[in-house]
Amino acid sequence: MFITVQYNVTQVLDEKSEPVNLYQYGPKDVATVFFYLLIAVILHALIQEYILDKMNRRLHLSKTKHSKFNESGQLAVFYLFSFVWGCSILTAEEFAKNPTFLWEGYPHTHMVFQVKFFYICQIAYWLHALPELYFQKVRKEDIPRQLYYICLYVVHITGAYVLNLHRLGLVLLVPHYLVELLFHASRLFYFSDENKQKGFTLWALLFVIARLLTLTLSVLTFGFGLPRTENQGFSLAQGNFNVLTIRMTCLAAICLTQAWMMWKFINFQLKKWREHSQNQASKKKTPATSTTVSPKSKPHKREAGRGAAVNGVVKAEDKTSPRARKAKAS
Repeated sequence: MFITVQYNVTQVLDEKSEPVNLYQYGPKDVATVFFYLLIAVILHALIQEYILDKMNRRLHLSKTKHSKFNESGQLAVFYLFSFVWGCSILTAEEFAKNPTFLWEGYPHTHMVFQVKFFYICQIAYWLHALPELYFQKVRKEDIPRQLYYICLYVVHITGAYVLNLHRLGLVLLVPHYLVELLFHASRLFYFSDENKQKGFTLWALLFVIARLLTLTLSVLTFGFGLPRTENQGFSLAQGNFNVLTIRMTCLAAICLTQAWMMWKFINFQLKKWREHSQNQASKKKTPATSTTVSPKSKPHKREAGRGAAVNGVVKAEDKTSPRARKAKAS
């Protein structure tokens, strides 16, 4: 029950075709999620000890950058693995070719093994991130920010899994993970060399495109697709949640999350723009201050030195006075 995927259902599509093994979800999945949560904790520790710690020793980062480097390193590995896995599922199941596949035949109570195991691993990973906040000794200033996105991942992925919206959830997760992978990879390169900032420009472009894609597919699914399907109503036994209240709640949750992400994105870009403008202003001030020292001051000092020598002030260089020269001449 802890290791293997539960709720296997054998389905025969045609008389000529072979039986297909499909899966449903149920309460026993909690045990499976808990087991793979422990696996995620072990993998997290291995990546930290054998990869990230060795890189930190070479880079000699500060405490703040050290914490962010570890966070980006762990998330970059997870996003890369999940993106490749999600793309393979979409290619095999042909999810992306026909948009109507997202809502046709709802409720989608049956899943292939790859889809169910993908969701089990996703929920387990984001749940394991909660105790990792203590194990990694994350700073108190960073805990609220990480708690926000961890809880959002858990709620959205679990909601798509329980409400039999795993097709839509998978299609939305893959481009989102690609954008997050690019961001954390760019941040890793930035910590190694602060001049490497080109990745953030590409990330900003893809971030906006991913938000528009998420909103478009969500509105199509909850606003136009599901209301026109044959199975309308609410039934826990059949796994049918195609009612107006649930549809609008899901759509509102997705739209509010995208709006919150765009708000954070705009604030981040404004902060970077202000820092860049301040750096440019400081660079312009430094040559200006160097040129304000006029060359007239140097001749003025020389003239003052000459005048003092003529008036009888003894110089430290030659230690002679006009009187001494005059007496010698006589």
